[in-house]
Amino acid sequence: MSFLEDMAGKELSGMLASSSNPLASTVMQVINNQPGGLSGLVQQFHDKGLGSLVSSWVGTGQNLPISADQIQHVLGSEQVKELAAKAGISPDIASSHLAQLLPMLIDHLTPGGQIPQAAGAPSSSASSMLEAGLDMLKGFGKTGTNG
Repeated sequence: MSFLEDMAGKELSGMLASSSNPLASTVMQVINNQPGGLSGLVQQFHDKGLGSLVSSWVGTGQNLPISADQIQHVLGSEQVKELAAKAGISPDIASSHLAQLLPMLIDHLTPGGQIPQAAGAPSSSASSMLEAGLDMLKGFGKTGTNG
C-alpha cells in the first residue's frame, strides 16, 4: 500500500467514524439500499455513462475523481436530497461529501480489484459485506494498516 492510499484510508476511516460527519452512516445506506447492493451501484454508474470512472475505484490502480454533479447524475437528485435530509445537511454539501467518500469506500470494499460475490440471501450478504468493509476501514484509522 502506498503512502497516499494509507492516508486516504485513514481519512476515510476518520470521516466514517466521526460523529461530526453526519453523512457517514448514510454513505453505507446508499450502497446497502441500491438494488443489487454494491454490484447494483457499480452497474448504475455504468448505466449513466461513468463506467470507466467507477471501474477505477473497483480496480487496483489510481481512483479517478468524481464531481458532485456526477454524483447527482448517477444517484438522482431525489436520493441525494433524501440522504442530505437524513444527515441534516444541504444536498450540495451531501453531493460534495459523497464525491469524496464513494471512491474511497468502493475502492476499499473491492479488494483485489473485484466486487466480492457473497453467497446467501442478497440483503443479508450485502449487509455483512458492508459491515466487514466498514470494520476494515475503521481499522485503518487505528493501526494504519489493514492487517
